[in-house]
Amino acid sequence: MRVTVSRKAHFNAAHRLYRKDWSDEKNESVFDKCNNPYFHGHNYELIVSVTGEIDKETGYVVDMKVLKQIIKEEVEEAFDHKNLNIEVPEFKDLNPTAENISVVIYNKMRPKIDADLDLEITLYETPRNFVTYSGN
Repeated sequence: MRVTVSRKAHFNAAHRLYRKDWSDEKNESVFDKCNNPYFHGHNYELIVSVTGEIDKETGYVVDMKVLKQIIKEEVEEAFDHKNLNIEVPEFKDLNPTAENISVVIYNKMRPKIDADLDLEITLYETPRNFVTYSGN
């Protein structure tokens, strides 16, 4: 039996969507208000889902205490109350869109999760806008 377990987390962060190789006019046209040169922030909601077989001894797919600690170390400590463009090395040359943030989170967490377990990241940038990434 394969079962999916999930843990919610959140972080607050600022960012600016823009490309250094584009003109100010093109950045404004494509990214609109999200291109604010003074940045803007979001209260991101994160759902980390792990899918796998239920361990016959523990009854767990993954120990949620362990998952909580991985999220804390790899996401919350790295992103919470940070300016993603300036303070998070992964976004030095990567536009911090919700899509890219979800892939970065996945790549930070994947090595910490047993290889026989599937990992899926769902990141809400707003209550109505969200991205899901599972490594595909």
